[in-house]
Amino acid sequence: MIRSAKFWIPMTVFQLVFGLTIFALTRQYYLHDPGMVDVAPTATNQPFPAWPNNNSASNMSSPGSSISSASTSQDPVEILHQANEFFANKQYSQAAELYARLLTFNPSNVNVYNNLGITLHYLGRSTEALVKLNEGIAIDPTQQRIWLTLGFVNSQLGNIEQARTALTTAAQMDANNEIGQSATRMLANLP
Repeated sequence: MIRSAKFWIPMTVFQLVFGLTIFALTRQYYLHDPGMVDVAPTATNQPFPAWPNNNSASNMSSPGSSISSASTSQDPVEILHQANEFFANKQYSQAAELYARLLTFNPSNVNVYNNLGITLHYLGRSTEALVKLNEGIAIDPTQQRIWLTLGFVNSQLGNIEQARTALTTAAQMDANNEIGQSATRMLANLP
């Protein structure tokens, strides 16, 4: 193991810059069009149909709840919007709760698995994050972003070979788009 400060100081700076870059890239993706939900993995991005509001007592937020009453809605579009806001404001616990709720509306939405996975990782629940990311990949292994996220989380955990496999898969899907280019950069930075 290298014990020199000349090695560890630049490595720490690199890790911080790398982490912030990935956060900025994924944040921009999640906030790109928060009013749309990918109902099924298709080429078109259709809005989620409005669900009727259910105002039963079991659906109302508790007085001490940190989640607004808008997020107790049964409207997936509103829930997604609120989850993305929580994520953008680094309120990862609330975001994770709402992303998990979105999976009850559509348990095959790979984008929600991706969002939940990265959010759980930021909460320090990386083992759960890997489970959710792998569940999403099992549903649709053709989704490039979830492979990128899986590679990122594995690289942060020091699982270099798993990171390399996931990032290589993401890069091979389309090396010319933003996700593929990010995967290629991350691959180049792996030890």
